Amino acid sequence: MTPSPQTSPPPDHAARAHADGLIGFLSDSPTPYHAVRSAAELLEKAGFRQLGETEAWDAAGTGATEGGRGHYVLRGGALIAWYVPEGAGPATPYRIVGAHTDSPNLRVKPVPDTGGSGWRQIAMEIYGGTLLNTWLDRDLGLAGRLSLRDGSTRLVNVDRPLLRVPQLAIHLDRQANDGLKLDRQRHMTPVWGLGTPREGDLVRFVAQEAGVPAEEVVGWDLMAHSVEPPAYLGRDEELLAGPRMDNLLSVHAGALALAEAAATDGLRSIPVLAAFDHEENGSQSDTGADGPLLGSVLERSLFARGGGYEDRARAYAGSVCLSSDTGHAVHPNYAERHEPGHRPTPNGGPILKVNVNQRYATDGSGRAVFAAACERAGVPWQTFVSSNDMPCGTTIGPITAARHGISTVDVGVAILSMHSARELCGVDDPLLLTRCMQAFLAD
Repeated sequence: MTPSPQTSPPPDHAARAHADGLIGFLSDSPTPYHAVRSAAELLEKAGFRQLGETEAWDAAGTGATEGGRGHYVLRGGALIAWYVPEGAGPATPYRIVGAHTDSPNLRVKPVPDTGGSGWRQIAMEIYGGTLLNTWLDRDLGLAGRLSLRDGSTRLVNVDRPLLRVPQLAIHLDRQANDGLKLDRQRHMTPVWGLGTPREGDLVRFVAQEAGVPAEEVVGWDLMAHSVEPPAYLGRDEELLAGPRMDNLLSVHAGALALAEAAATDGLRSIPVLAAFDHEENGSQSDTGADGPLLGSVLERSLFARGGGYEDRARAYAGSVCLSSDTGHAVHPNYAERHEPGHRPTPNGGPILKVNVNQRYATDGSGRAVFAAACERAGVPWQTFVSSNDMPCGTTIGPITAARHGISTVDVGVAILSMHSARELCGVDDPLLLTRCMQAFLAD
């Protein structure tokens, strides 16, 4: 176990209040598009304002060149937010919290209306590394983004039982408990009614839900979500169960930490939140960590303050990114799958994620940065490393480090049931992570 400061966890009421806020954030954010709007609302309460990417940021009236101002940019399911403290120069380094907004799920295909044998169904693609069985026999809603003929978009959220992926009864598959095998094409198509499928039914339905004419809808990015609300779990309610903790838990923590950092005097760096989309399928998109969005925003902010290439190089060389994503808590029923000396537990504090093959970007200097932030925040912490006989997952940390040349350390919160439709964490850990992020951003 990694040595950690001898501190006590936060009072139960503080952790519970923070978890209540996380529950609301998860419930309001069934898709990446909703998640960035939820995060933006938290930042706007702290005085942040949105900048348009087509605006000239150095023009009068944008405020982009002024100290003491917070800004954010939205693009699809991604958000980049930053606060420029008073006295910040073009070469002032950045302190970046990175996270991602997407989660594995079921997403609507371009021709969605399908079915047979008297059933109406919706054709779905599998997004990311989904635990397919967790989507069976679960009441599902539908949410996402509609693209309209005039170039605008409209968010929609049908947050009530609408879809269901029915499992085959055990009477028709006597070997189901000996090893369930699901065909991604044939077995993961949800039902949503009876009768004959009709082309355009789904689009007409979601257009009505969004309050727009169906003929104005020319594109859509829609996905299913469990309508079961997040809930406290256990005899002492010390656990929290809910959807999309991977990785909206980190997005929520990062937004609150950035808002807190913006209220801190004497900042030596520019605090940033970078919440990317498409981490679950490789991050290669215009809103993913492997795209140009973060670099473009940081450079434009720097150039708007009168900087040039030399200032950019100096700022990046002094910058650090805390890449936050969920990690694996030790599983009591599969303890042999974990590295014996590194077994993070819920409510033990945030985890430092290490892999020498660069599946995580953490090195010794990154460990020192993380440990210092936890110590300043009075937060205990743990270390995660995969067993040598198990492949290690990855996240946005190595991508951010390689793309921008910025020192990066991978951290997160230990959870169970990662990539399930419903995941599980300790109630204390979201607040502990947020306090660590606050200390990191305010250094």
